Amino acid sequence: MTEKIRKIYRSRTDRIIFGVCGGLGEYFEVDPVIFRLLFVFLAFIGSGILIYLISAIVVPLEPKKIAKASED
Repeated sequence: MTEKIRKIYRSRTDRIIFGVCGGLGEYFEVDPVIFRLLFVFLAFIGSGILIYLISAIVVPLEPKKIAKASED
């Protein structure tokens, strides 16, 4: 009964501009290219750029992963 709480973050590694699509891809376990194409499509309609910029401001950046020292 111990469920891991999943949080959405902007990606540090899979990013082109702000990492929003990379973070969405990691969260939903889907290729980020799908989200990138969706935002491009929405940009032609008129709302994609605004939604992307709001997401870049609201969604926090992924925390840095701390490398554990190996204990040999």
